[in-house]
Amino acid sequence: MSYNAPLGNPTTNTRLRSPAHLSPASGMCAACTADCLGACEIGLSALRGEEALLPFGADVNQFASEKDYPLDFSHFAINGRAFGARGIEADPDTAVYRKADIRASLGRAHPLPCAAPIILPAMAKLAWREYFAGAALSGVPVVIGEDVLSKDPCLEMDGHRVTRAPLVAEMLEAFRIYHRGQGDIFLQANCDDEHHGLLEYAISKLGVRSVELKFGQAAKGIQGMGIVPKLEDARRFKRLGWLVLPDPDDPQAAAAHERGEGPRFEKIGRLPIWEAEALALRVRRLRELGAERVAFKSGPFDPRDIALILRIVSEAGVDLVTLDGAGGGTGHSPVRMMDEWGVGAVSLECAARKMLAALEAKGAFLPQVAIAGGFATEDQVFKGLALGAPHIGFVGVGRAAMAAAMVGRRAGEAIARGEVPAGYERFGSSLESVFADYRLLKAKYGQEAAKIPTGAIGVFSYLNRLTSGMRMLMALNRKFTLDLLGPEDILPLTPEALRVSALPSYEELAERAAAEI
Repeated sequence: MSYNAPLGNPTTNTRLRSPAHLSPASGMCAACTADCLGACEIGLSALRGEEALLPFGADVNQFASEKDYPLDFSHFAINGRAFGARGIEADPDTAVYRKADIRASLGRAHPLPCAAPIILPAMAKLAWREYFAGAALSGVPVVIGEDVLSKDPCLEMDGHRVTRAPLVAEMLEAFRIYHRGQGDIFLQANCDDEHHGLLEYAISKLGVRSVELKFGQAAKGIQGMGIVPKLEDARRFKRLGWLVLPDPDDPQAAAAHERGEGPRFEKIGRLPIWEAEALALRVRRLRELGAERVAFKSGPFDPRDIALILRIVSEAGVDLVTLDGAGGGTGHSPVRMMDEWGVGAVSLECAARKMLAALEAKGAFLPQVAIAGGFATEDQVFKGLALGAPHIGFVGVGRAAMAAAMVGRRAGEAIARGEVPAGYERFGSSLESVFADYRLLKAKYGQEAAKIPTGAIGVFSYLNRLTSGMRMLMALNRKFTLDLLGPEDILPLTPEALRVSALPSYEELAERAAAEI
């Protein structure tokens, strides 16, 4: 079988003429006819050239890989037990799933209490206000994504160093207004953000205490890129310190642009080329500036690079490293890169687990680790925590949380117009009746709850579903605290899951149980 994604999909707003008759190796229609106008990616490329590399409307949509990876968390089943209880009194009247304790702590020198072992990964587009606010309502960490500076029309620079960034301040406030002591909002920096001194500015001027350095740009591991249609914008970006090709200050390039000739202006992010010693020094410097928590964000790079990242994290005392597997994403990488770069979260987590065990065997400091990459439901979160235990204690839930923010926003707008979204009329017609968990926020925030954006209520409600579901699965395994979760709580179902995880199958466990009778 082929794991290829077809060359017609909503990520590029393309379609195949005969999707039922696909050539698996290429992803094209089996019959490419002379009269076809080319609605597929090949046709789009014929008309738009290199523009067809990128997703359709990446600033107003989010995307993920369509590749059917040979291994994901569906290849595991959740185990369950019938006797006893751990982490709580073994009494049917006491061992209620709602008493399962899923609180977590993030950070070493400055521990950050979190309501759940969930982190909302970096975002800086779409319903970002609701995304950040929803994290605060839920008491979990959230990350402001890279390259916010380039989106800020009121940005002020001294040379190429930021001196005023109102958009960053606005994003921080979206979280802080609803923050009640659990979780924090991290500010992520890519190579360009570092060039512009974003973290120095944010720590000293905006009171940021949690930061994240990113190994890569855009949704994946390369540099960001984007067409700049207007000459004046291209010159502004260059003046503020971004790389712009061709040079908009070159008279020949400017004249060619006016004639509609030659390459279009493109803002290209700097390609991160990190060095171990420089990273360790950077972590130390950020702490000296006032950062209480320093995190790293990495994708599924070569295992040797992952091992080096974990070693640097250990030696530098980094508080958290998030490993983001293929299959998740939000969408500003080349489409085929999203499909073809790296491995899925299961493979990445199993590799990291081995490396962390090796560090532990040497007596090294072990950082906290989060795994991300396509997590959307409570069973996936539970499996991710169980598979990674005891070394991987957080799960990143990004795309799904943003989807909840956007649905909550649109539903709220419809209710305000007196139009209940189709399919939800059965719940009522008011905000209180449609958003079932709004009552929980009213109890916590009182009259201030009326000001909470409905998109943030959507994130809160979605995460409430996840955490309640996690508690149920913990009760199923008779484990009522997070530290008790382990690989024994999941069962590999397929040969690939058995091979990669090295966990015993249900049949192996049955043989052991029979031998003990």
